Amino acid sequence: MPITQGEWPTTDGSGGLRRAPSPSRPALRAATALFALLLGLLLLSLLIGTGSSSAARAWDYLSGDPTARADAQLRLAVMDVRLPRTLAAVLVGVCLGTAGSLLQAATRNPLAETGLLGVNSGAAFAVVLGLTFFGATSSSALLLWALLGGMAASAVVLLFSASGRTAGSPLRLVLAGSALGATFHGLTSYVLLGTQSTFDTYRYWTIGSLAGVETADLLPLLPVAGIGLLVAFGSARPLSALGLGDDSARSLGHRPGLVRVVVAAAVSLLAGCAVAVAGPIAFLGLLAPYAARTLAGAQMTAQLALSALIAADIMILADILARVVIRPWETPVSVLLAMVGGPLLVWIARSSRLSTAGAST
Repeated sequence: MPITQGEWPTTDGSGGLRRAPSPSRPALRAATALFALLLGLLLLSLLIGTGSSSAARAWDYLSGDPTARADAQLRLAVMDVRLPRTLAAVLVGVCLGTAGSLLQAATRNPLAETGLLGVNSGAAFAVVLGLTFFGATSSSALLLWALLGGMAASAVVLLFSASGRTAGSPLRLVLAGSALGATFHGLTSYVLLGTQSTFDTYRYWTIGSLAGVETADLLPLLPVAGIGLLVAFGSARPLSALGLGDDSARSLGHRPGLVRVVVAAAVSLLAGCAVAVAGPIAFLGLLAPYAARTLAGAQMTAQLALSALIAADIMILADILARVVIRPWETPVSVLLAMVGGPLLVWIARSSRLSTAGAST
């Protein structure tokens, strides 16, 4: 019996067809609330900073007060410092949230995160090469090297995992990514041993922060992130089929190995953009998809959307806190995320609700 658009096989062995569920009302309500929270955090991020410009003065500037608009220092704080890092936080959050949800669904591992594909290690090694041998010192140059390194590492992982009888299997992806990541980590340490100046710059980059990000740095990354997001949401239905098992996916006309390779490519683009902007950010790509599955249930498209919104909200909130925790100095955003993410990861790992990702769109 042919399967028409919008129909999905049952998993109880009856062989019948049921209508693929549309996003549930709870998921839509959650998305609306998360988007409203995102708008509020965007405004708060523009109002709060580490400098002397107060939130009240920043609000006057945003509301169009002529006196505030004439203040060059206030304009610098709001438009040239806070706005770029706010946009960067949204970009990093959306990319990591979506990439983490994709990877967990493709590998059927709810504790998977983007570092499994070697993106972080590849980006770090590329940054060290750029600093040491090519004189890459500007922020835009480091962004480019990090992006290219992350994408190159993922390409090598895909090449290794796409060969053989078990091409594209979750285990091969994870093993190839872990092996390559360890290799890049060793090479990075070797290069850093003999170059103190490179180590100082690399240490600042690898700590994970949005400080110093400029709008011009983000513009070249938007097309890359856009392509990654298009591929991600276009992969929702095949990933839903994989959630039923590889055999069921093949019976629906999908090729599990190819689906995972395409998903890994999307993860590479998204994670590469995030690492290029903020350096390695741990836990966000793991925690946001877990929360999204709790809200969206088995609906893959809703999982992707909610994971992106949750990660963006968390990233902006963490960046705001990073500016005020030890004011007038700043805490790296990755440190705050690690302090929260570590205990949450332990709790998730011990939770009885821990289950594999996947399902219907």
